[in-house]
Amino acid sequence: MRLAIATALALLAATPALAEPDYTPRAMVEVHNADWTRDAVLYQLNTRQFTPEGTLSAAEKQLPRLAGMGIDIIWLMPIHPIGIENRKGPLGSPYAVRDYRAVNPELGTEADLRAFVAAAHRLGMKVILDWVANHSAHDNPLTQSHPEWYTHSPEGALVPPAGTDWSDVADFDYSQPGLRRYMTESLVYWVREFGIDGYRADVAGYVPTDFWETARAELEKIKPVFMLAEWEQRDLHEHAFDATYAWGWKEAMQRLVKSREGAGPIRGYYAGQAETWPRAAMRMVYTENHDQNSWDGVAAEIYGPAYEAAIALSFTGSGLPLIYNGQEADNDRQLKFFERDPIVWKEGRYSDLFRKLIALKTASPALHNGRFGAPMVEVPTSETADVYAFTRGDKGARVFAVFNLSPRPHAVAFAKARHHGRYVDALTGEAATFAGDETLDLPAWGYRIFKEID
Repeated sequence: MRLAIATALALLAATPALAEPDYTPRAMVEVHNADWTRDAVLYQLNTRQFTPEGTLSAAEKQLPRLAGMGIDIIWLMPIHPIGIENRKGPLGSPYAVRDYRAVNPELGTEADLRAFVAAAHRLGMKVILDWVANHSAHDNPLTQSHPEWYTHSPEGALVPPAGTDWSDVADFDYSQPGLRRYMTESLVYWVREFGIDGYRADVAGYVPTDFWETARAELEKIKPVFMLAEWEQRDLHEHAFDATYAWGWKEAMQRLVKSREGAGPIRGYYAGQAETWPRAAMRMVYTENHDQNSWDGVAAEIYGPAYEAAIALSFTGSGLPLIYNGQEADNDRQLKFFERDPIVWKEGRYSDLFRKLIALKTASPALHNGRFGAPMVEVPTSETADVYAFTRGDKGARVFAVFNLSPRPHAVAFAKARHHGRYVDALTGEAATFAGDETLDLPAWGYRIFKEID
């Protein structure tokens, strides 16, 4: 018995102690954000519709205007040759790529693209390309040279991505290492040879995350890049993407406008964002893009009289704002997708608003993107159901915003001292002091934005 006890004690003494768990919080977002993304505002440019000519050279002439607005990153929709087989419409979808290492001759030449990028860089802007990694055109030569890179039906035919009606494209199979290498080398090609500054990844969630992580690492060996995923998933931020789509923001805004229920949906969105997403994750917010665009058409139908407030909130709440080409000119129709439909340019009623909001975002560290900006702190009001008020930033450098997200006018009083201080109206320059007894008269869908002064 004594021997057994001694043996057990000896074994226990020889057993390594269990390691103490490490309770230190781990940073979920390990992507290094380039400093030029700090206060970046995105501008989506549909080259086909951006000018009467529909070319990169013609678009280049508009770059000084965009720089004057304060745009930081230009997102070019796909610039590659478009497939002919199973083409939709007379010109086809730019998302049906026939050659990943060429420029669509309808848009211009490689020299035109180089000139466009160089001109943007001289003006202090960056350029990212729209990248379609998940599928290609049916007549992309890869379908013949590497049929094993594609998904096939049981009968052996090329198929579109599952669950879609994208009959003009064929789905890739990312279990193939050769495909991964080819696609990564293609991404590297445009950054290395043309100075491209990153990518917007089409339907990024349809492609395995580890592919994007490897691609990001390879791109960073060349220079710092910006990566935007058309997807809404937290783990994409860990090693691959700076920014993801905030579809939830758009859906919340659309819901409250349609239901007329007040500020609840957007309050819920921001609460969920703060609780479940890392602050370092940049979330792209927008009122229009190529899938949903036109001020007097789709956007007006969805947002109605709340359109201006939605734009203002996209710049002052947490998020990375996007402007779709033509918004600043009050584009009055939904642009056609498969044929030429040039924007009619004019001085829009919101062009000055965009310039002021961009200037405010640039000058206010509190409004910067992701890890660079400050969290939103709600300021309770007398009209909680309809009004959403918040501050961002430290005392002395705060932005204070009040949004009436309802069709009902309100005289708004404030229940806490979280916003007290001296401010100027960020859009008019009018002085304002908040010390405890003030009310703001806000019309239906009205808003005010204030910048604190020392």
